[in-house]
Amino acid sequence: MPRLIHSQLYLQRLGYDTVPPPTLQTLQELQLRHVCTFAFESLSTLLRLPVPIDLPSVEQKVLFDGRGGYCYELNQMFLALLQELGFDARGITGRVVMGGPPDAHTARTHRLSLVTLDGVRYITDVGFGGMVPSSPLQLDSEAVQATAHEPYRLSCDGQGSYTLWAQVGGEWRGLYVFDLQVQAAIDYEIGNWYVSTHPQSPFVGQLKVARLAAGKRHTLNNAHYAVHYLDRPSDKRTLESADELSTLLSETFGIRLPQEAVLRPALDGLIVAAA
Repeated sequence: MPRLIHSQLYLQRLGYDTVPPPTLQTLQELQLRHVCTFAFESLSTLLRLPVPIDLPSVEQKVLFDGRGGYCYELNQMFLALLQELGFDARGITGRVVMGGPPDAHTARTHRLSLVTLDGVRYITDVGFGGMVPSSPLQLDSEAVQATAHEPYRLSCDGQGSYTLWAQVGGEWRGLYVFDLQVQAAIDYEIGNWYVSTHPQSPFVGQLKVARLAAGKRHTLNNAHYAVHYLDRPSDKRTLESADELSTLLSETFGIRLPQEAVLRPALDGLIVAAA
């Protein structure tokens, strides 16, 4: 596993002045701080640009260029941090079923991490967009698990396949199916290649952004913006100009917008498509 080059800066961005110990409390704090600090975003795939997932490129993009990323970027960097802090952690992959039947056999296009602490296994995920869990989840339990946001639960089919569920509006929704199969770097490369280039990928030519805050989630699907609260109905609206979209990306999601000449036409296109 490649090592982080800028772990001290990474920890500073997450609010740490000293290196925290590899405990469950640290893991819980790291995950919550991460999803509230770094945006999930697909600006690169909106612009049909390459998405390199070697660790130095990810660190440059997120820690220095002021960007966010998606699972192959954010969860890779987060895993490298966990390993550097001394956690027993490794990467795994899953099949996204959100928005469809929970037994759908989709492609392996999601990356997350498995962490073992004192013999207890957890999954940790900082790269699942608008429904990312804000706390690690104990793997070998089918009980409802509270997080800093919605309740989640895991189910297992008895053959090593797990499904992650979230309770949204009183209804349990399947998010992704995963197993504990050991992954090689090429597995992530293939998944990332599909997500970032395939015509049927839900990310190519599309803008998907998310960032959590205390008691709420900010989400953006092209020009459709929503704030989802834990204790009241969501606020939803359609943005009406590229300037409004740019301001939202910068101020609410904390993204430093890239200077590509194609960005403004792409944002204009999202506004026109949503009108």
